[in-house]
Amino acid sequence: MKIKNRQDKLVEIIRRRGKASVEELADMLDASRETIRRDLTQLSEAGRILKVHGGATLPRAFGEGPFLQRLSENVEAKMKIAQAAGKLFNAGETLFIDTGSTVLFFAEELAKVSGLTVVTNSTEIARTIAKVSNGTRVFLLGGEFTTDNSQTVGTMVADQIRLFRAHHAVLTIGAMDDRSGVMDFNIEEAQVARAMIAQSESLTILVDQSKFNTLASFEVCQLASIDRLVCDVAPPREIAKKLVASGCEIIVAD
Repeated sequence: MKIKNRQDKLVEIIRRRGKASVEELADMLDASRETIRRDLTQLSEAGRILKVHGGATLPRAFGEGPFLQRLSENVEAKMKIAQAAGKLFNAGETLFIDTGSTVLFFAEELAKVSGLTVVTNSTEIARTIAKVSNGTRVFLLGGEFTTDNSQTVGTMVADQIRLFRAHHAVLTIGAMDDRSGVMDFNIEEAQVARAMIAQSESLTILVDQSKFNTLASFEVCQLASIDRLVCDVAPPREIAKKLVASGCEIIVAD
């Protein structure tokens, strides 16, 4: 296995598991312990993992931060949400998926479902789903590329979204409260999300508890627009009350 491919696989395994020992990684990748230790040193220096005694774990991160760092936040909750959400979609359906750490975990679960059509502005999500080669078609929206989230944004993306109609929009969010509904920290990401919602029959929001009753600068949609909310804990009372009143299905991941 080429060095880059092996190191990419190491990062994927550690992100999925949260942590792994040198012995486990060596066995999983059929490589020597010395090779794995050398890989972990290089990956740690690049900030992609955190090397610890006997193995590696996800890097520590605070706040929004770069996308790869956000992957290390609330990992267990995001994996539970992704696993629950991955069971909601069936062959023959078309999905819009935006960009974010939670939906990247979701994409890994969605890749187990064959025969979908996925439209996304995330190069990482496109790669994750397309590499499985199970009959799912993936369309990557073009536009201005930003390296932080490995995504495309801007009016070109919004224009291309209007060329599609989807059964579902599956979105991650920056914040949610009972007054403003769904919000994002980035105006261009909010623009993409709104365009995806407009072209979809159903809206599914993936959110961990850290986003409840928080505020972000740019509104995406009201709570009444959400058809399904997949979360790790039940939303606060006022948010839940409005969601239920509008007919939203709340799914709390086990």
